Amino acid sequence: MNKDLITQAIKGSIETKKKILEDSNILSEISKVTEEIVTALKSDKKVLLCGNGGSAADAQHLAAEFTGRFYFDREPLFAEALHVNSSYLTAVANDYSYDEVYARLIRAKGRKGDVLIGISTSGNSINIIKAIETANNAKMITVGLTGEDGGKMKTVCKYLIKVPSADTPRIQESHILVGHIICEMVEKELFGG
Repeated sequence: MNKDLITQAIKGSIETKKKILEDSNILSEISKVTEEIVTALKSDKKVLLCGNGGSAADAQHLAAEFTGRFYFDREPLFAEALHVNSSYLTAVANDYSYDEVYARLIRAKGRKGDVLIGISTSGNSINIIKAIETANNAKMITVGLTGEDGGKMKTVCKYLIKVPSADTPRIQESHILVGHIICEMVEKELFGG
């Protein structure tokens, strides 16, 4: 076992998070996104999330934090990861294209004032970009979680939280940190505690 590799991975994760901590623009964007989600949920709107691979897992994880609980028992919040219906996903990917799987669901479920959180480490996932564009057309609030470049998502999202790293594992670890911070702040704002 290579202890140096373990140490290097942990240090890389810490350094990425330290960069987030020291970046007032990122912290401000997290705060703004939280405010938008609180406003949406207070207005009986919902939070929709989408991603691919590990980012889909992060979307599902965060949706569960909103609908289940985070720190304490409270009423569920309306949040949904858009990839969890495998029959829908495989049918639309087969009949249309994988690029359309999220945009089509946004047209079905998304309403003005809802929030869409699109997660892509590169910021260039076509199906995520199409979902964000569709959400923008529906007058939804669009949020992107990406890596340091932001990719094409930087031109289509109302809010973009760019993790200051080009290393996919470090980006994904930071996305879940940012998501947890947002969940905690939303829960406190809506339910106290």
